[in-house]
Amino acid sequence: MSKQYAYIRVSSRDQNEERQRAAMLEYGIPARNIFLDKQSGKDFERSGYKRLLKKLKAGDLLVIKSIDRLGRNYREILEQWRILTKEKQSAIVVLDMPLLDTRQNRDLTGILIADIVLQLLSYVAETEREFIRQRQAEGIAAAKENGRTLGRPPKERPEEFETIKSAWEKGDISARKAALKLQITHTTFKRWAMPG
Repeated sequence: MSKQYAYIRVSSRDQNEERQRAAMLEYGIPARNIFLDKQSGKDFERSGYKRLLKKLKAGDLLVIKSIDRLGRNYREILEQWRILTKEKQSAIVVLDMPLLDTRQNRDLTGILIADIVLQLLSYVAETEREFIRQRQAEGIAAAKENGRTLGRPPKERPEEFETIKSAWEKGDISARKAALKLQITHTTFKRWAMPG
């Protein structure tokens, strides 16, 4: 018997997926059949999506909120669509774009329209990703130009750093022990102890 699944994705851990989840539950997807990823849509190396692919069988239905929730890489979206519809022989419904419902209009014209819409939306998703990257780069450049530093401020070296570094240089303690004593990571200790 065919089953219904949903895939939802947000780009980062602090984004909220509840709007997408609510839409899926309202559509009638059982909560246990909703797969989630909290990561970028730049590729399909996502654990939730991979688990979903293993579950999908011929005749099953996959529901997504919008095409950019599937991904943001033009060629990869088209390839995954082919895998889902041709190899897996599953149906897909994109809630925000009723033309992308593979259960309907399976005649030649319907397939053509769905393919054109899919290609257009995939292109828009990737273009938006490129714009985001460009805006980030411009923002970083502007901040640097105005003398603002980005990222976390550098960690202050503890008072006892020189003493512990000296003990490490003599071979009295290991780098890991030195890092533990200073309550810093091993990598940070090595970077401080061996600059350049």
